[in-house]
Amino acid sequence: MEALKNLDCGRVFYYFEEICKIPHGSSHEMALSDYIVRFAEERGLYCRQDDRYNVVIKKPGSAGCEAAPPLIVQGHIDMVCEKNADVVHDFQNDPLDLYIDGDFIRARGTTLGADNGIAVAYMLAMLEDDTLVHPPLEAVFTVEEEIGMGGAADFDAFDLEGRRFLNMDTEVEGDLLVSCCGGRRMRVYLPAKRETRPMDKTAFAVRIRGLKGGHSGADIHLQRASANRLLGRTLYALRELTAYHLVQADGGNMDNAICREADAVILIAPEQEGAVRNLLAELEKMFQEEYISRETAITITMEPLQEEIQQTLTDETRDQIIALLMLLPYGVQTMSWDMDGLVESSSNIGILKTREEDIFIDNAVRSSVESRKELICQKIQEIAVLCGAKTEGVHDYPGWKYEPDSEILEIFRQTYIDLRGKEPNVQAIHAGVECGLFSRKIEGLDMISIGPDMYDVHTPDERLSISSTVRVWEYLKEVLKRLG
Repeated sequence: MEALKNLDCGRVFYYFEEICKIPHGSSHEMALSDYIVRFAEERGLYCRQDDRYNVVIKKPGSAGCEAAPPLIVQGHIDMVCEKNADVVHDFQNDPLDLYIDGDFIRARGTTLGADNGIAVAYMLAMLEDDTLVHPPLEAVFTVEEEIGMGGAADFDAFDLEGRRFLNMDTEVEGDLLVSCCGGRRMRVYLPAKRETRPMDKTAFAVRIRGLKGGHSGADIHLQRASANRLLGRTLYALRELTAYHLVQADGGNMDNAICREADAVILIAPEQEGAVRNLLAELEKMFQEEYISRETAITITMEPLQEEIQQTLTDETRDQIIALLMLLPYGVQTMSWDMDGLVESSSNIGILKTREEDIFIDNAVRSSVESRKELICQKIQEIAVLCGAKTEGVHDYPGWKYEPDSEILEIFRQTYIDLRGKEPNVQAIHAGVECGLFSRKIEGLDMISIGPDMYDVHTPDERLSISSTVRVWEYLKEVLKRLG
């Protein structure tokens, strides 16, 4: 695989392609972490790998810049693993299938992992290139960012001397990120009560497809549909039409991705098949009309199943699942009063899984106001209790507060003006980056986050702009010179 071999950007695209050859989904980063360690060892650089597979690499400042204050550069090495239902791909073993589409790098049928693989590529290119003028560099590669920032939470910063911090997890060129929200994962566990399958019913799979999905923080303001929410409405409407039995309901693989696909297995009386198909057609049309400016290809299909089904969920459990999917908070909850257009708090019903012992629902809750985050989590807990379920809050992470007198912001801002002839966009976003966790570990950090243009991250439509990646590399080189 050498789809990017003719692209010129120092060695950034070379390393990005190397990264894409190594499976590195969340909780499966060991191989990529070891690759990064070998990279450092081959170049004689200080390197530390902890037991979570976070890595620190240090490089002295270039000639004349040895005594400059160090710069911490940070990105995460895990990626969101999403694929289209008809694509055969094993994220734990298969390399990504890259190709170039005009100005974009894509992966066939899967997420690309530019979030945050391009940061890793930039960092390796910086560490390798001895022609750059730069201060001492302390590169930090973290794991499990996409599933709750566990790597950064457990990271020990004892050997970091820098107080200037560059995070590389921003997705819009020209945006200088200076603040982000905090978050928590709220998990719901509904006991799965089952009974013997009635023999006079026929099994069908109901499938919701064609949704755009997206990042549950950065894209939540786009008000796209959640397949899990639509599945709940579909199961509700079916119950109003006929007495059916629910075998299972599943949707989504990541809590920080807006759910694109959801399935349910149902049992209905054979004579009801026509009425059910008509209802699904009506729901499909209704959903398309509701989301006419947000979605373009919502479909609901029903397929007969041949496999043997021994048990179904009880009607009580079915009704509890419907209630949860209908009532759990989804989408934007509040908007900021201080910054026009900025989402203040949100919730995403990211994962729905029918398991042997329970129905599992994972919700990503985000807010820049701690009390709002608590309120949403309390709502989820109360709804769950009313539906006979239990909850657990995990992976709580802090927000990152804006510092108006930031020196690193002024350096990045002025460099951008000098290179581009215009002001950058100083931004706060409704998504989580690891800056808040690092600010708790290292007192006095002066932080900023940047990155190149990428689109539809956390979906198989993810794409990275080639020209933007090149421009950001040139920008980075100039900033490093000014920090040296």
